[in-house]
Amino acid sequence: MKRHLYLAAGFTALALGSIGIFLPLLPTVPFVILAAFCFARSSPRLEAWLLDHAYFGPHIRNWRNNRSITKKGKRAALLAFAVSIVIALLFVDLPWNLIPVAAALIGGTWIWTRNEPEQLPATTIAATEEPAPKE
Repeated sequence: MKRHLYLAAGFTALALGSIGIFLPLLPTVPFVILAAFCFARSSPRLEAWLLDHAYFGPHIRNWRNNRSITKKGKRAALLAFAVSIVIALLFVDLPWNLIPVAAALIGGTWIWTRNEPEQLPATTIAATEEPAPKE
């Protein structure tokens, strides 16, 4: 029963993350990280699929290993917050409806306080690559 709940929650998080690709109010990567968390407890195959995904895999691994977000990811998230706030300022009745907007802004700035993944120097990366076989 518990496995089925985690599986349903994983698919729900993945669906919300997919919607977040098109809507600035829904963050994509946090929902995909949540989906990976749920799939780790319900479906190792789906978890492996997310971890091996070309786009989402590195974000999930960065979060799991270091609780870190790339600088590019931080900028994208804060830009999405800014766009959402501008839209809210244009369309909501003032002033009381701005309370949730302010709460989202304050909560969203938490993203900037997260660590950034460590980058290996180019020489280290080159040294770890296997040499090409000689013919």
